Amino acid sequence: MKLLLSSALISLSLGSLAQNTVVATDEIALNQTANHAHSEIAIIPEPVTITKQDGHFKLPESILIQTSKPTELKQAIAFLQERLSVPTGYFVSSTAAASNTANIRLVLTERNDAAIGAEGYHLQVTPQQITITANKPAGIFYGVQTLMQLLPKEIESKEEVKDVTWKVPCVNITDYPRLGWRGLMFDVARHFFTKDEVKQYIDAMVRYKYNILHLHLTDDEGWRIEIKGYPKLTEVGAWNVKRVGSFGNFIPTKPEEPRNYGGFYTQEDLKELVAYAKERFVNILPEVDVPGHSLAAVASYPELSCTPDAVNYKVRSGERIMDWSRGVPPLAMVDNTLCPANEKVYEFLDTVVSQVAKIFPFEYMHMGGDEAPHNFWEKTPQILELMKRENLKNMHQVQSYFERRLEKIVAKHGKRFMAWDEVLEGGVSQSTAVMSWRDMKYGVQAAKNKHEVVMSPTQYAYLDYMQADEITEPKVYKGLRLSKTYQFDPVPDGVDPKYIKGGQGNLWTEQVYNIRQAEYQTWPRGFALAESVWSPKEKKNWNNFFARTEQHFERLAIAETKYAPSVYDPIFTVKRTADGKLLVTLDKEVEDLDIYYSFDNSFPDHFYPKYTEPLVVPIDANMLRVITYRGKKPIGRMMNMPIEELNKRAPMKK
Repeated sequence: MKLLLSSALISLSLGSLAQNTVVATDEIALNQTANHAHSEIAIIPEPVTITKQDGHFKLPESILIQTSKPTELKQAIAFLQERLSVPTGYFVSSTAAASNTANIRLVLTERNDAAIGAEGYHLQVTPQQITITANKPAGIFYGVQTLMQLLPKEIESKEEVKDVTWKVPCVNITDYPRLGWRGLMFDVARHFFTKDEVKQYIDAMVRYKYNILHLHLTDDEGWRIEIKGYPKLTEVGAWNVKRVGSFGNFIPTKPEEPRNYGGFYTQEDLKELVAYAKERFVNILPEVDVPGHSLAAVASYPELSCTPDAVNYKVRSGERIMDWSRGVPPLAMVDNTLCPANEKVYEFLDTVVSQVAKIFPFEYMHMGGDEAPHNFWEKTPQILELMKRENLKNMHQVQSYFERRLEKIVAKHGKRFMAWDEVLEGGVSQSTAVMSWRDMKYGVQAAKNKHEVVMSPTQYAYLDYMQADEITEPKVYKGLRLSKTYQFDPVPDGVDPKYIKGGQGNLWTEQVYNIRQAEYQTWPRGFALAESVWSPKEKKNWNNFFARTEQHFERLAIAETKYAPSVYDPIFTVKRTADGKLLVTLDKEVEDLDIYYSFDNSFPDHFYPKYTEPLVVPIDANMLRVITYRGKKPIGRMMNMPIEELNKRAPMKK
């Protein structure tokens, strides 16, 4: 997990909530405001231009898709056939012949339309026909995703739905992405997710026009990829002891406890995932995280370590192995690093990179480089000898030596080297692509030094962070609410945009045990990130976005994709009055909600007192309960805030 120096929660005030930028669009004013009136058109990410026309196209019971290039567009045709036929029960066929009776036409341009590029499209809906035009098959595919969002929400159903009028509003849409790299990182190392679960995650992300799946395949808790010649990586490194609770605070494992929790992907499994993703215009970026975060590898092959005691190491099950009190890099309690002074390490990495390169056709390979602790290196004779021989002055330069050698290995096998932003500290070659996680400033620095950069900063893009108060959410290091995520701008002012490849959200899974929780952590913040990397910057508008988000909540529910309703939960701020009493302020991300509360251990509804000003906690109260309503309808979750917790957040001054 990419840890920060402080474990304090982010406290969002109303002043830090998303900016309400005015959207000026000649074609149509689609700004659904905070009245939350339902609109037929609620597309995420917001297209470049939309012109609403009169009328609707009604799907006939026999739908004919026509394209002159069926081979190039087989993915879009297959997707349309499945997505249209299942919920409607209608017959869907396709033809390559010219047809006057075709209902949906998919057209690849004969002459390149420079306005829409390789991933853009034009979508025209008239009462007679739907036409999607693009330069490339990817553009057609993304146009199909937009078409699905124009249909009634029941189109998301996995079974036939009766009594729905299957109609599409007449529109003209021109759309193309702001950035080429639109990614989500899925950590399958901390907890193993099956091949089918990864496919499920891909299916959800492509609906919102993501095109990169970054798979974090190795870490202290598991090595998830078969490497021929190193069988212990999956015989030993893929398994630990199952623990549930608060990761990082588990009791140490005992020798008799079975190490049977985990799993791995065979190389054939991963080739299958690559093919599945490619059919949906997604590239998979593999990550092998070295030299730190390598305990699973070291437990499998202790000779890769600098530390003799590594022969006793076990794959981590969530027990504490780092001391973060001094910041980054941390002090390691066990040496979870590969040894930069050990030639066996480079032989090992050459084998690993060679095999990973053959599985994943994507041009980049991510090799980690983050959070490598140096305290074991500082007292290792081999490292001191390496420093003397190579004239290295500090541990950052030791890691830089490692990274430069590793980059040569990656290049030898035909890939481009990518790493987390820490690798900049000791110096790396100009060709290193940087994924900036610790702060936007590191990405800015890298871009100004002419490195390619993918922005994935913790303050906007960390999907493992809590989405509301820790009394409700799975507790991790920090909080990140939807409105804050929506503020993400991957191309900050003052940076040459040509060095910013794009942005992505990162889902670390220390506290994510199953695919349902992975979905909960991703959506709706994944909507906000999708809009940040696809839609024009000037079209971002919080009220508009959230009105569309609420309609997509309904779509996710029908699709049986879990999402977090945390945006409806109040934001607690607590302080002491002059006479020492607790004073609680409740803020909102969604302005048109009312908050009702109780201190008397009962469960409030809209007949209870409505929050209008900061609350003074009664002297003997032990619980504050709050709930949000829109009119007479409960919207948020019942939140139970112990007064004991409020006291911890605002302790009495001595």
